[in-house]
Amino acid sequence: PQAALPLLIRSTIWAADLALPGPPPVFPVEEVDRSHALLVAGAMGPDADLVTERLARGVRCFVVRMEGALAGYGWLSTGPEWIGEIQLELKPRQREGYIWNCVTVPEHRLKGVFRSLVLGMASAARRSGLRRAWIGTVAVPAEKALEPAGFRPALHFDINSVAGLHLMRVRRSTNPDLATDASSALGVRAGLVIRRSHPRRH
Repeated sequence: PQAALPLLIRSTIWAADLALPGPPPVFPVEEVDRSHALLVAGAMGPDADLVTERLARGVRCFVVRMEGALAGYGWLSTGPEWIGEIQLELKPRQREGYIWNCVTVPEHRLKGVFRSLVLGMASAARRSGLRRAWIGTVAVPAEKALEPAGFRPALHFDINSVAGLHLMRVRRSTNPDLATDASSALGVRAGLVIRRSHPRRH
């Protein structure tokens, strides 16, 4: 039997087939450009300086507002992006996108903002001609919003960091095609992965 890996974080990579329309979001979702960078930067705290850089390299930003104030935001990429929790770079194939860094402002949590962001960004990706959207999660409440939005698990990660090392147990989901595609996009196979920890701001 495989040795047990002390668990600190459990993460999942999900995928949605964008050929299948999802339900409408609870709240309106709008895309913002550089003229609204300060709106998002104000909610990103120490990562505020990343907003302009992300927009400059073509990452799209979407927000939910309530009574004119920011309630949540998220990002949509079609190029390679670093996934901090698993310390791997996801490289979407042609006509694929990656939804990431979705954040709900604390006073608006548990209202459906995250689900609205995911549905709104998936719809925007579909209109742009993308055929698949990837997303990663680490929180159970967030995961509960994904299956109703059409996402299915592809790979599971049990993660720990010890003495400067990043340890992961990678497990395939019950969907073999999604698991294979996710392994290819992330450049990782099922099993135990041990690497030097390499945090990255992006």
